[in-house]
Amino acid sequence: MKRIFLLTLFISFLFTVSAQEKSRIIVIGAHPDDCDLDAGGIAAMFAEMGHAVKFVAVTNGDAGHHKMQGRALAERRYAETQEVAKRLGIKYDVLDNHDGMLMPSLEVRLQIIRKIREWNADVVIAPRPNDYHPDHRYTGVLVQDAAYMVAVPNIAYDVPALKKNPVFLYTRDNFQRPNPFRPDIVVDITSVYKKKIYGLDAHVSQFYEWNPWIGHYENEVPAGKEEKIQWMTKRYEETIKPEFMASLVK
Repeated sequence: MKRIFLLTLFISFLFTVSAQEKSRIIVIGAHPDDCDLDAGGIAAMFAEMGHAVKFVAVTNGDAGHHKMQGRALAERRYAETQEVAKRLGIKYDVLDNHDGMLMPSLEVRLQIIRKIREWNADVVIAPRPNDYHPDHRYTGVLVQDAAYMVAVPNIAYDVPALKKNPVFLYTRDNFQRPNPFRPDIVVDITSVYKKKIYGLDAHVSQFYEWNPWIGHYENEVPAGKEEKIQWMTKRYEETIKPEFMASLVK
C-alpha cells in the first residue's frame, strides 16, 4: 500500500479552505508539542497558502521530563515553541497552567474563549475528549465547552464576542471507546511532511529526551542532528488506512 503522510479531521459538515479567501486557524493542544504532532502538517500547509495559523498549548509543560521540572522546564519548552513558530511560519502561545494538573474549570474555559476570540478564528482544531492523558481529555472538554460561548457577548466580555461561530474540528486519534474515530476529511500532507518533522525537531526536550525515556526506546535515538531527523521522519510516517481512502481530499 502506498505510504502517505496525513492529518485526519472529524467534522459535522464539510469544510474547505479557499485559496482566494484567507482564513484564521487556531489549533489547541494540551502541551507545548501536541499541536505540532496532531496538526503540524496541516498548519504548515495552511501557512504556505497564506492563511494565519496559531498554536495554543493549554499547559506550560512543566512536568514533561525525567530530569528537568518546574519553571526551568517550562521556559525551555516555551523557547522550543517559539522556534517551531519560526520554522512553520505560525504563531505559538503557551498558557501558564501546570502540566498534569489541568482541570476543565471555568477559569481555563475563559482563557480558551479569549484566545479563540483574540485570534478571530474561522477554524478551531482540538482533540476529542477521550484519551489516556487527563490533560488531553480535558483540553477536548474545554474546547467543547468554549465552542458556543465564543459568540456570547456576556461571557468573557472583556474580549469582543465573535460575530459568527468558527468551524470546530477534531484531530485524529486511535481510541475506540466510547466511539471510534471516524474521519469525514483526510488531508494528504506529503508535500509538507518534511516541514512538519522540522517543526517537531525543535522540541528537543520531548522527541529526543522525554518521549524516548517514558516510552522505553532511548537506545533508538541517534546522536547526530541529521540522523535524528531521519529517525523521526521514519518514526512518524504513516500508511493511510483503507477506511480513510474515501475521505481523502484530492
